[in-house]
Amino acid sequence: MEYLKEESAKKILFTGLDFAGKTSLILALQREFSKIAILKPTRSAQRRVFSFLGLDFSEWDLGGQIQYRINYLKNPSKYFDKTEVAIYVIDIQDSDRFSESISYLNDVVKQFKKLEIEPPIYIFFHKIDPALLKSATKEMNDLVANLKARIEKYVDYKKLFYYNTSIFNLYTVMNAFSEVLLKLFPKSALIDESLTAFGKKIDAEGLIVIDDNSLMIGRYFKDEDIKQVMNMSAPYFLTLHDSFKDGSGEESPRLSEEDMVVKRFGKYFMFKEIRFHSGSEPYYLLIANNNQWFDQKEIEEFIKIFEEFFAR
Repeated sequence: MEYLKEESAKKILFTGLDFAGKTSLILALQREFSKIAILKPTRSAQRRVFSFLGLDFSEWDLGGQIQYRINYLKNPSKYFDKTEVAIYVIDIQDSDRFSESISYLNDVVKQFKKLEIEPPIYIFFHKIDPALLKSATKEMNDLVANLKARIEKYVDYKKLFYYNTSIFNLYTVMNAFSEVLLKLFPKSALIDESLTAFGKKIDAEGLIVIDDNSLMIGRYFKDEDIKQVMNMSAPYFLTLHDSFKDGSGEESPRLSEEDMVVKRFGKYFMFKEIRFHSGSEPYYLLIANNNQWFDQKEIEEFIKIFEEFFAR
């Protein structure tokens, strides 16, 4: 059954050189930070099937060591064919390997062309850590701009897109993956329209709906200031939520019986878990307000609409 599920799933390819940080990106989304510290290089291709908004995705994490890369290029139909989306990760801190990384990116593009497929390639300039940005913002921006120019010069491919990411700024990872996957989901615009209408109805400063893979499936912000605050807050609440789980992974009674309301950055935030039926995967609703009172009736009505929307 799992095999049949993977066969019908949309394929997402993670590739790049060894030590670029591909697997750590995946673990960060799963909020498995303790595993990152003891992570070993990925051996060959690791696969996982996950769901996003009712669609199944097959995640292929290709180890970047040279012997594996040679094998992938020799067997393109096995590793590259049927790719729906490719995510190519470059370690921005490893400038000595930029040429090698661009060369391998070009090899991947050639395999796509041989297979007569043209998936979008999202290049993640990874490990742009907050400490680096704080101490050398201009230098990092210049480095990214120069690297992008080199890629555009040497890689002949129209569908190249770029994101800056760091596992030490989880929002950058959440945002990048969310935007990549939402482009494959035809109802994404309708979700945002529904969230905007609901946000205005309850006079919320902003709201975000997140799934259990840390992917943001819809957002509404009253202005740019609250957008920045909520984007910083979403990872905080997910991590806080995880901290309330006991050793078996079950929700603590306190968290399941009441919503989490926290004041930060001068705003009141409510974080609510949504389950459409017993045993279903959870979604999370994060709402920001100027006061600590949240209209529970309005929220419950919205959850019912939300449930019906995804049941269509």
